Amino acid sequence: MIFCPKCGAMLVPDPETKRIKCSCGYKETKTKNIVVREKINGKEKLEIIDKSVEVLPKTKMECPKCGNDMAYYWLAQTRSSDEPETQFFRCVKCDHQWRVY
Repeated sequence: MIFCPKCGAMLVPDPETKRIKCSCGYKETKTKNIVVREKINGKEKLEIIDKSVEVLPKTKMECPKCGNDMAYYWLAQTRSSDEPETQFFRCVKCDHQWRVY
């Protein structure tokens, strides 16, 4: 790795000019033959099992569609700032979404 003498950041190759440059504006004056390599250790593959990961909190709230008693919830300011927030709910079971003012 080569670092910028002005700011200390890592220099990256510029394919157009065949020189190395920095994000601060510094450019190397000499052209260099640069080889960029990426070494990956191990042969394990990443397998995605579940694409949806919920990070919202859960609460006891009955779903009006399926009757399930657990739902995710979040708050949002949908009106002016002197009005209370709107509560949004999403059923854990059927993903039905509703709001309470």
